[in-house]
Amino acid sequence: MAELATIARPYAEALFKASASDLSGAAAWLEKVAAIGANPELQQFADNPKATTDQVVGVVAGAFGAPLPPAANNFLMALLENGRFSALPEIAKQFRVLANAQSGSSDAVVYSAFPIDANALSSVAATLEKRFGRKLQVTVQQDPSLIGGIRVVVGDEVLDTSVKARLEQMKVALVA
Repeated sequence: MAELATIARPYAEALFKASASDLSGAAAWLEKVAAIGANPELQQFADNPKATTDQVVGVVAGAFGAPLPPAANNFLMALLENGRFSALPEIAKQFRVLANAQSGSSDAVVYSAFPIDANALSSVAATLEKRFGRKLQVTVQQDPSLIGGIRVVVGDEVLDTSVKARLEQMKVALVA
C-alpha cells in the first residue's frame, strides 16, 4: 500500500533522527508498540472520535506491560493527534530499514516446514551472511506447505531450497 508507506516515511525518518543516540532502545520499544498497534480492535478504538488520545495511550501502555518510555509516549501522542495511528506498523518497518541501512545489515526471514533449533539457526544464519555478504537479522516462520528445506527472503532476494520449489522445478521440466 503505497499511500500508507508515504504517510509513514516522515514519521519513521523523524523518529530515526530523534533517537540517533539510542537506536537499539528505540527499535525495541517501537517493535513492541507496533505489534500492539497492529491489533484491528485497537486501531478501531483509536479511530473512534469518542476515544481520547490519553485513553488510547493508556490501552497501549497497559498492553506494553511496563511504563512506556517518554519518547514512546510522545511519539504515540503525535501519531494519535494527527490521525496516523494506523500507520504505526509501517512506521516500524521503515524505521527498521533505516536502522539496518546505518548498521549495514538486513532483515532475513527463514521459512521452514519444521521448527529450527537455536544451533541449526545460528549455522544457517552464518551461511546466509556469507551468501548475502552482509550481517542479517534472522527471524523464522513456519510454513508447512514447503514440505522440507527452507526458503529465505532478504529484501527482494529469495533463496528457495525447499522441497516444494524442487517439485515445481521438476514439474516444469517434465511438462516442457
